[in-house]
Amino acid sequence: MNLLAAVENMTFEMYERLKFAAETGKWPEGVVVEQAQRESALQLSMAYQARHLNSDDNMTIGANGEIVQKTKSELKKQFKQASVDSLDNNNSEDIARFTNL
Repeated sequence: MNLLAAVENMTFEMYERLKFAAETGKWPEGVVVEQAQRESALQLSMAYQARHLNSDDNMTIGANGEIVQKTKSELKKQFKQASVDSLDNNNSEDIARFTNL
């Protein structure tokens, strides 16, 4: 099976396991990952991220396999919009109110 076929058939849970193994050098159960497995896990997790995830991280792998970096102004704009959207979606009932103690 080639890399792209593996990524197309991979579930999100499989991606999370591979990402964890690549980042920590261990499987989630605590078993140590061999170096060859770790390299494969890194490659597969990056390919999955590029193919399936629309990440809001400042640095990620794009669909073309290239590293994508967001500028500080792009991140500020993104977070500002997310904050505005969050405020628009909240009702006044969601606000905590405290009495004078």
